[in-house]
Amino acid sequence: MALKKAQVADLVKKYGGSEKNTGSTQVQIALLTTQINELTAHMKSHPKDHHARRGLMVLVGKRKGLLVYLETNDRPAYLALIESLQLRK
Repeated sequence: MALKKAQVADLVKKYGGSEKNTGSTQVQIALLTTQINELTAHMKSHPKDHHARRGLMVLVGKRKGLLVYLETNDRPAYLALIESLQLRK
């Protein structure tokens, strides 16, 4: 369930500001959210895929850690990001 290069480039440009800013916290959270959404759809059609379920939980944990970091260091950016990605607080 890897993301395509075009998807990654679009997300990097939208959340990073430029094509080269791939390491910013907002870009990483957006990429993880896209992967989580794809894996969630996969899990709905394949409920017994336990390896995918574990991978999904790992991605959710990474995203949560990044969200906590962003919230503590840049609260306005955090609020804007969860609004644009439609994440629950």
